[in-house]
Amino acid sequence: MKQVRNFASAVVSQKAERSIRGGHPWVYDAEIKDISGEYQNGGLVDVVSLKGAYLGTGFISESSKIRIRILSQNANERFDDSFFVRRVKYAVDFRKTVMGDDFSCCRLIFGEADGLPGLTVDRYNNILVTEVLSRGTDKVKDVIYRALCSCLAESGERIEGIYERNESPIRTLEGLECYKGWYKSEFVGVPGSVVTEINENGIKYLVDVENGQKTGFFLDQKYNRLAVSKLAKGKRVLDCFTHTGSFALNAAMGGAAHVTAVDVSQSAVDMAKANAERNGLSDRMDFICTDVFDLLPKLGEQKSGYDFIILDPPAFTKSRKTIDAAARGYKEINYRAMRMLPRGGYLATCSCSHFMDNELFKKMLLSAAKDAGVSLKLIEERRQAPDHPMLMTVPETYYLKFYLFQIV
Repeated sequence: MKQVRNFASAVVSQKAERSIRGGHPWVYDAEIKDISGEYQNGGLVDVVSLKGAYLGTGFISESSKIRIRILSQNANERFDDSFFVRRVKYAVDFRKTVMGDDFSCCRLIFGEADGLPGLTVDRYNNILVTEVLSRGTDKVKDVIYRALCSCLAESGERIEGIYERNESPIRTLEGLECYKGWYKSEFVGVPGSVVTEINENGIKYLVDVENGQKTGFFLDQKYNRLAVSKLAKGKRVLDCFTHTGSFALNAAMGGAAHVTAVDVSQSAVDMAKANAERNGLSDRMDFICTDVFDLLPKLGEQKSGYDFIILDPPAFTKSRKTIDAAARGYKEINYRAMRMLPRGGYLATCSCSHFMDNELFKKMLLSAAKDAGVSLKLIEERRQAPDHPMLMTVPETYYLKFYLFQIV
């Protein structure tokens, strides 16, 4: 078989060929029929069809179920430093365009959606927080980090430090170690603190890049929080799974009469309280540390007086195997909220699990409404913020479903 350029060639199944031609960048281990030529683990290989047609070039990982992550389908591409610099520039320019004035606090790189597989980079003012889940990307991360700092410097924005949150068990599937800490290099320093302040939607937050969930803050709900604030004026709001209080604070800033924020984590509740004080909103807020699954039935037995409930739970499933259990969990909290709300009340509800796809989520909501004896008037159907772009040929990049309803 004729080999494309000087890379090893991975021959893939017809199923993989259809997927690649359809725009999906992953080749699974079971889809590889043969590999000819020499390659390094984490290096580049060409992907070809059973008939020898070139399909793309990507990083190969010998221990991962996702065996090859395709970088480009251009047979003439040169995968030198300038290739990755261009990818970084495209990603940064995209954020400048879609985020505008919110560019100082956003996701700069969203993995496959930006053509940089397995890489997440979030920006919190002058600190970048990164996660690398691909062996191939891990090999070139220094080039990418340098390009990010250089690209931002061109706009007069100096990055003071890069904090790596490489803690996910997925790294072990790539044969990579798990760790977190400042990236030490001659082109970027190490700030004196792992806590920084951001301003989102006019609200100030302290972000702990070392210990906060994910990379320190959930940036993807930025405009969904703003949508909540626009409905909150004069309402009594219950914010469930508040984490560090972002939805609750947006509701309070939007003029809510009172906001109750609930989370099972005491440290999260403490941070939410601190954020409320930081923004001068404590007088219209209270905080409860308890399990939402225990609280909602109790509130349902009382005349709680809430007329706006927000449900922003963590992902109830991270695999297809637990979809049914996750659906039951989502239905339970939505059913309880729908029962609690008066006619004319408002519900914000979402799922951040890719595996709980939009059709399953809508089916669950309709089932919960039927059991609660209510109807749902749709106000808005929303997704993640545009700094977490959806690549239409890669369903995995669409994960956040967000709905605003009135109960009728």
